[in-house]
Amino acid sequence: MLTATSALALFFMLAIASMVYFVAERFKLPYTVLLALVGVLLVPISSIESLRFLREFQLTPELLFFIFLPTLLFESAYNINVRRVVDEIKPILLLAVFAYLLSAFLIGGSLWLVFGAIGLPIPFFVTFLFGAIISATDPVAVLALFKEYGAPRRLTLIFEGESLMNDATALALFMIVLGFVGAGTSIGTVALGGVTFVSMLIGGTVVGLFIGNLFIQLIGLFRKHEIVAITLMIVLAHSTFLITELANIWLRGGAFAFIQFSPIIATTVASLMMGNYGRFKITPNAEEFIEKFWSQFAFMANSLVFILVGFFLASVPSGADTLLIPTLVTIVVVAAMRAVSIYSMLIPFNLIRPPLKKIPMAWQHLLAWGSLRGALAVMLVLLVPKDISIPGWSLNLSVQEFLLVITMASIFATLFIKAPTIGPLMNRLNIGTFTDMEKIAALQARALIHGTILLKLSAFGDKKYIPDGIVEHLRAEHGARFREACEACHDRQTDSEKEIAERVLRLYAIGLEKEALKELFEFNEITERVFRRINGKLVIQSEEIERGNLNPNISRVRDKRDVFENIAEWLRKIVVRDKKGFQAHENYLYYRAQKILARKVIKELHRLDAEFESPVFSKESIERSTALYREYADRAAVRMGELQKSHTRSVRNMDEALALRSIYRVEEKYLNRLYRFSMLTPKLRVVLQDEYEQRAAARKLKL
Repeated sequence: MLTATSALALFFMLAIASMVYFVAERFKLPYTVLLALVGVLLVPISSIESLRFLREFQLTPELLFFIFLPTLLFESAYNINVRRVVDEIKPILLLAVFAYLLSAFLIGGSLWLVFGAIGLPIPFFVTFLFGAIISATDPVAVLALFKEYGAPRRLTLIFEGESLMNDATALALFMIVLGFVGAGTSIGTVALGGVTFVSMLIGGTVVGLFIGNLFIQLIGLFRKHEIVAITLMIVLAHSTFLITELANIWLRGGAFAFIQFSPIIATTVASLMMGNYGRFKITPNAEEFIEKFWSQFAFMANSLVFILVGFFLASVPSGADTLLIPTLVTIVVVAAMRAVSIYSMLIPFNLIRPPLKKIPMAWQHLLAWGSLRGALAVMLVLLVPKDISIPGWSLNLSVQEFLLVITMASIFATLFIKAPTIGPLMNRLNIGTFTDMEKIAALQARALIHGTILLKLSAFGDKKYIPDGIVEHLRAEHGARFREACEACHDRQTDSEKEIAERVLRLYAIGLEKEALKELFEFNEITERVFRRINGKLVIQSEEIERGNLNPNISRVRDKRDVFENIAEWLRKIVVRDKKGFQAHENYLYYRAQKILARKVIKELHRLDAEFESPVFSKESIERSTALYREYADRAAVRMGELQKSHTRSVRNMDEALALRSIYRVEEKYLNRLYRFSMLTPKLRVVLQDEYEQRAAARKLKL
C-alpha cells in the first residue's frame, strides 16, 4: 500500500539515483553497479531513526512484474531495428532459446550433483528452478558498458536481442518447472509442460501482434491530436502485459489451463511493432517526445530496480551465513555453465556459416563473460510461493529463502565482479577498435565540424557578436584542426580508402534525404504510404552502401526483413481489397517528394564543395554523387510531367492544395512566433488560430 512515507522513500531514491548517475558519468564508472552499491549502503543507513522511512518502499513481485518489467521491455524493444534483428535472427534465437535452456539444465544438474557431494541434499527440481531463474541475462548494465567502450553494432545487437528474447524463454521455463515442483512429474505433466511452453511462445506472439496492431490503428486515427496519440503509445506496454496476464488468469480457471500466453513475448512483439511500424503513425515531434519519455521512464525504472536490488539485502533471511560455501560454489557454477552454453552453441554454428556471418571467438568470450543478471531474476524468485512444499526438503530455510540467497549472490557477483572487468576485457580482446569506415568517417566529421565553426566565426565577427581578438584566436585554433583533419582525409589515397570515403558521403546524403522526408511527412505534403515507400527504399540503399555496394537497386522499397510492413501490407490487401496499388495522386506525391529530396541533397553537396577553405570530400566523389542525384531529380520530374498530362485536373488540384498548405504553414508558424513574443494575448491567439483553421477547412486541404 502506498503511504506518505513510502512515497517519500520512492522520490528520495530517485533523487539518489540522479546523483549517482552524475557521479558515474563524471568518473566513467558503471552506473548500474554504483546503484546496486548504493542500495547496499542504504541498508545500514536505513537503520537510523530519521531514515527508517526508506524501508517503506519495497520491491514486490507485483511492482516488478506489472510496472517495471513492461517499462524495460518496451524501452528496449521500441528502439531495436527489426531489420537488423532478422539479419541476426539465427544466432539470437540460438542464444535466447537453446543456449538458455542448456544453461538452465547444466546449472540445475551441476548444482544438484555438487550440493549432494558437499552434504547438502537439495532436490533436483529446486536447482533446476534456480537454473531457469538465473540463466536469463539482463541487458541494462552490459549494454551501457558496450556503448561506453564502443562495442561493434552487430555484437551489441546480438546481445540485446538475446537478452530481450530470453526473458520470455525464462518466464515460460520457470512457470513450467514451478508447475512440476507442485504437481510432480509424469509423462502427462511433461507433455502438458511442453504444450504450455509452445503456447506461451506462439500465443504471446499472436497476442502481441493483435494488440500492437490495434493500438497502431487507434494512434493513426488520432495522428493530428498529439496528446491522444502519445497517451495511447504510453499505455501500450502495460496494457499489453496486463491484458495478456488477465487472459492467462481466465485460462487457468477453465479446462484449458495448460494453455498460457507469455506476457513478456506479447509486450515485446507489440513494442517491436510500434517501434518499427507504428512510430510513423505519429508526427516527428510526437515521436521525439515518446523517445525521450520512455528513455526517462526506463531510467527511473532501472534506477529503482538496481537500488532496491542492493537494498534487498535487508530481506535476506537469518541463517543465510551458513550457506557461504554453497553460495560460492553457485557463483562459480553459474559463470562456468554460461560459458559452456555459449561455446557449445556458437562454435558449431560457426562451422556452417559463411565468413561474414560467423561470431568471432573474441565476441564469444565477451558474450560468455558479460552475462549480467538483474531485475528478472529477482522477480522470478519473488514469484516462488513462500509456503511451497517439496519432498526431501530438509533445510531450515524455506525453498524461496534458499533461492533468494543464491540468486542475490549470483546477481551481486555479476555486478561487482563481471561488470567492472568488461571494459578491460574488451580492450584486451581488441573488440572496441574502429573499422576502416569509422576511421575515415571520424576524420571527415572532424573536418566538417571545424570547417562549420570557421564559417560561423566569420559571421559572428562580421556582426560584432564576438570581439575581433577572440575571433582571430578561435579561427587560428579551429583552422589548424580543420586543416589537420582535411590533410588526414587526403592522405588516404588508396583506391579502397577513396571508395570508403565515397560511401561515407553517400550515407550522409541518404541521411539528408531521411531528414527532409520526415519534414514533408510532418507538414502533410505526403501520405503515410508514400512516406513508408520512400523511407523503405532509403533504408535498403543505406544498408547496401554500408556493405560496399555504391550502386544499390533504387526500385526496392521493402524486403523480407520488413516483418511488420509485410504483415500490414498483407492485412491491408485482405481488408481493403486494394488491388490497384498506388493511385495516380500518390504516385505524383511520391515523385514530387523524390524531386525535392534530390534537390536538397544537390544543394548540400554544392555547399560542401564551395564553402570550406579546403575540400573535405574529394571533388570526384562530390561530382559523382551530384550527377547521381541530378539523375534522380530529372527522372522524378519526367514522371511528374507524365502524370500531369494524364491526370491534369487532379494534379492541378493537388498542386493548389500543396501551395495553399505551404502558405498556411507559414501563417501558423508566424502566429505562434508572435504569441511567443507576447504580441498576442492567449485570447487573440485562439481567435486567429480559429480563423486559420476555418480557412483551411473551407479549402479542404486534403491530399
